[in-house]
Amino acid sequence: MDPLHLRSAGTSLVISFDSGEAEVVHWGADLGADLPDLAILTAPVPHSAIDARVPAALLPQASSSWRGRAALRGSRTADGVSGLDFSARLRVVTAGADGGTAVIVQSDPDAGLTVESTLTLHDGGLLELRHTVTNDGTTPYQLDELATVLPVAPDAVELLDLTGRWCRERHPQRRAIQQGTWVRTGRHGRTGHDSSLLFAAGTNGFGNRHGKVWATHLAWSGNHEQFADTIGDGRTMIGGSELLGPAEVILEPGGSYTTPALFAAYSDHGLDGITEAFYSWFRSRPHHVLPAASTGLPAGKPRPVVLNTWEAVYFDHNLDTLIELAESAADLGVERFVLDDGWFRGRRDDHAGLGDWYVDETLWPKGLTPLIEAVTSRGMEFGLWVEPEMVNLDSDIARAHPDWIVGPSAVQHKDGGRLPLEWRNQHIIDLVNPEAWQYIYSRIDALLSENNISYLKWDQNRDLLEHGHAGRSSVHEQTLAAYRLFDELRKAHPGVEIESCSSGGARVDLGILERTDRIWGSDCNDALERQTIQRWTGAVVPPELVGSHIGPTTSHTTARTHDLSFRAITALFGHFGMEWDIRGVQGKDRQELKRFIALFKEHRGLLHSGRRVHADVAGDALLLHGVVTDAAGGAPVAEGTTAALFALVSTRTSAAEEPGRVGIPGLDAGRKYRVEAVFPTPVDADYGHTYTQVQPPAWLADGAVASGRFLAEVGLPMPNLNPEHALLLKLTAL
Repeated sequence: MDPLHLRSAGTSLVISFDSGEAEVVHWGADLGADLPDLAILTAPVPHSAIDARVPAALLPQASSSWRGRAALRGSRTADGVSGLDFSARLRVVTAGADGGTAVIVQSDPDAGLTVESTLTLHDGGLLELRHTVTNDGTTPYQLDELATVLPVAPDAVELLDLTGRWCRERHPQRRAIQQGTWVRTGRHGRTGHDSSLLFAAGTNGFGNRHGKVWATHLAWSGNHEQFADTIGDGRTMIGGSELLGPAEVILEPGGSYTTPALFAAYSDHGLDGITEAFYSWFRSRPHHVLPAASTGLPAGKPRPVVLNTWEAVYFDHNLDTLIELAESAADLGVERFVLDDGWFRGRRDDHAGLGDWYVDETLWPKGLTPLIEAVTSRGMEFGLWVEPEMVNLDSDIARAHPDWIVGPSAVQHKDGGRLPLEWRNQHIIDLVNPEAWQYIYSRIDALLSENNISYLKWDQNRDLLEHGHAGRSSVHEQTLAAYRLFDELRKAHPGVEIESCSSGGARVDLGILERTDRIWGSDCNDALERQTIQRWTGAVVPPELVGSHIGPTTSHTTARTHDLSFRAITALFGHFGMEWDIRGVQGKDRQELKRFIALFKEHRGLLHSGRRVHADVAGDALLLHGVVTDAAGGAPVAEGTTAALFALVSTRTSAAEEPGRVGIPGLDAGRKYRVEAVFPTPVDADYGHTYTQVQPPAWLADGAVASGRFLAEVGLPMPNLNPEHALLLKLTAL
């Protein structure tokens, strides 16, 4: 059988069938149209080893002497077999006309199993891979794991993944690739604050703009594992799988299970190349909030400036106060007003009310209508906070239906069974139960039907640690039921946008982003913490999908105090908004805030469609990141148009007396640009706080003109910034 070769955007995927199995012999740099006879890749057979070449198969198994982690594991309750051999039946069913899609079917008749693998190499170079296993036998098959894996090249010697906690999500960690298996396990029942959005292997010292990188992401919002598996001959697989509980998935005869999609990207120019592949895929989706002009789809509306009420009023919901807040927001130029937690029946704090999705009549005798009209009459959209997957014991619905509360056993607590421990005073409503699912759907559907609501901030504030239905683990089914809830509500209310929030950033993955329009990156609005959170969230998720707000002068989560310019520049590089009692912002500060909102509106088309660029700056005291329109051969930019925005950020004091010259990457090498500082400038209130220097670099006052090649290779001397301050730079095409 001829090899399968998928090519796109500088990436090739080559699958050989010479061993009788589907073997990935190359995933990486584009190999061109012509392939040699792949028999030249036949490896030698060493001493004390199997007397045949061991393939790095699409479904690695012990039957071909793979000594690493098997892709498919499970057992039958009767008439079991000791192993799996997918070399018995193999065929390529389809290949896309553009060579971008293939379906490979492999069967083991003795085991009574068939696996169908679908591979799509998208136009921007992002590979999408998923498997479906079907039980062809006559007895049930208990599935323990079905993993999606890909090999990386021998020169991949380092791993980078992400970890974190509440208010400190997505921080990088690195380690050398060594023999054995490195596993990142998520048992939160949701993606998790510590989950790795990106799992990357690369060449020694790979960085933002240099080195080869192979990276994966598992698009799943429940329990999961991501791993790197290196066997004794030095070959390494990276991949991921849903983490199934005992007997959580049992396939009856004829039954099937499909894995979450594994998304994978290769780059020969560092992590920014991985980001380009993910952004290209996101922005080509028909339902993306802001379709790119090149897709031929109707143009999406610009991402509106948001005001969220949480850090302004918390649970203190008073109509007069909220209308004042709406008036202040409209004066600043806010376009979406979101009422956060506290509006529904019995909700005065976080101990009660979850599950009772009725407007509180004592707080809102005329319903939400007076506030909604006050908001919409001022030209803003109205949004509302909900948490449909959770329930408080102190709620009418919990008292009426205690059997709808998730418990560890089939008994449930209505008959004396125990409940899991509480988390933020709440429990989980069992969406696997059809009656509970229908109740939640009906209540949210009614809220959207009866009120002029354009946006839902959909929260989910606890882990699903001990999660059972009908006597067995049910995280898998709960996750699918939650997905179905999103999908059906979107179908019924196609004009309503949904934000995925989960204690901040605990449910950020491509599974939830397939059915939402935005994620809340973190509950932390501290601009210093947000620099890292947003950088690594943005490694996969485009900025138009990542909520990024200006918080109060002193952060509610860290007690750090920052100038408005630092907070505003940080929030600019995302879906911009505020979470702050802006009524108290007056005088020069209010004028500065207005100016920044206008700046965002002026440039959001660039910010939400351009390429993300991160300079490789020595050390971590100074960062330079930005968005560029004409990078890497993109469409030319008209003269006088803003071609890029960059943020120069000082995170702490540096060992060097001055930052020296910093290269500005990602520009058209042959084009000239004017570089100028646009925020803060001498007219802004906190300009004097930003710098620590006797004499600034000469270009800072009037700007500098240079080619893209000069700016990248030579750079510009940068000003000395005080710690935890930032400077916004604009580059204009000449």
